[in-house]
Order: sequence, then C-alpha cells, then structure tokens
Amino acid sequence: MTDLNWQEIFHDITNQHDFTSMKQTINECYKTGEVYPPEEEIYTAFELTPFDSIKAVILGQDPYHGKGQSHGLAFSVNEGVKIPPSLRNMYKELESDLGLVRTQGNLSDWAKEGVLLLNTVLTVDAGDANSHRGLGWEKFTDDIIRAISDNLEHVVFILWGKPAQTKIKLIDTDKHHIITSVHPSPLSAYRGFFGSKPFSQTNEYLEDKGRGAIDWSEHNE
Repeated sequence: MTDLNWQEIFHDITNQHDFTSMKQTINECYKTGEVYPPEEEIYTAFELTPFDSIKAVILGQDPYHGKGQSHGLAFSVNEGVKIPPSLRNMYKELESDLGLVRTQGNLSDWAKEGVLLLNTVLTVDAGDANSHRGLGWEKFTDDIIRAISDNLEHVVFILWGKPAQTKIKLIDTDKHHIITSVHPSPLSAYRGFFGSKPFSQTNEYLEDKGRGAIDWSEHNE
C-alpha cells in the first residue's frame, strides 16, 4: 500500500516549530511532576502498529491518570490492572458482537493486529484528567490522522463520542470507512454503543476490501 514508515511521517511533523515547543513543555512536566504514561511509553501505539500495517484506528482522548494504568495505548491498561469502565463496556460489546471474551485490559494484541490505539492527547498529569489538553498534542495527532488518511487506503476509523467525531473532517471518506457511536463510557453506552457491532462491522469492511479481518480475541504473548 505504501513504502512510508512512522520515522518518515514523524520527520515531517516533529520538525515543525510548534512540536518542538510543545515537547520542551512536556519534558519539563516529566522532570518536575508525575506524568503518565512513563516517558518511554508515550509512543507505544506507533511502536506496536507499523504505519503500513494499520487496518483500523480507535481514537481515545487522553491517557488514564491513575498510577500504573496507562502504557501508551488508548483504552488499554497494563496487565494485572483492573479493567476500567469504558473498556469493560467495549468487552461487553465485543462478546455480544463476536462472542469473544477478554479477561485482562492490555490491548497490545490488538495493536499488533493493525489497530492503532491513538489518544488525541498522549500525556497527562497524575490524578488530573485532561491536564495536558491544549499543550499541542492535538495538532500532532491531527497530523497523524491526516497522514493515515492521505497515504493509506481502506482503513476503518472508529470514532466513539463527539470529541472523536470532530476528527471526521480530517479523513477522506471516499477511501476509508468511518464507524461512529456514542462513547462506551457508562454515562453513554446504553444510548447506542451497546448493539452497534463495531468489531464485526470493521472486519466486514476489511474483508470486503481484501485486507483481512482483525483477530479481536485475547492473544497477548
């Protein structure tokens, strides 16, 4: 599909002045306070899902802000950590949709299947949700979404909730597929997330386009 890799995509984005300025701010936050995920795990999503292997993008907002939870993948938590409410609802829908049961919250296996688990903001202060909103991550992740849309074909973008759905304008809907519903949060899941069948919908589209289905089952090594 493309010869591009993350290194080349990042080169174009991170050479911009506003990224350099933001990164200095983020580096200072790590030096002076407790920030999640651990600094070496900020870019886990890109490390586990090569650019040319992306089949689907699940868009989150910002990382979990509890100790030991976040490891650089949207919605995912480290193994052994209690499954958060939104992820628990995602698992309920997965079981209803495809009959698959997952017992732990680490989604690294999805990432390796080609699911880019991308938060729009990649860092957060401990115990303070959305604390890094507006520092500049949003432009970085918008550029990532644009790069995926422009350079790849037949990617499924799974956008849950209104903040995620504001990103539709960045996506070429002629060559990609968008799945939307309310957010899986307990506050909204019963208003249209349950029964939306995002996992089977994704696989139907991918198989139709000859890209092969995603194995959503639990198979972390």
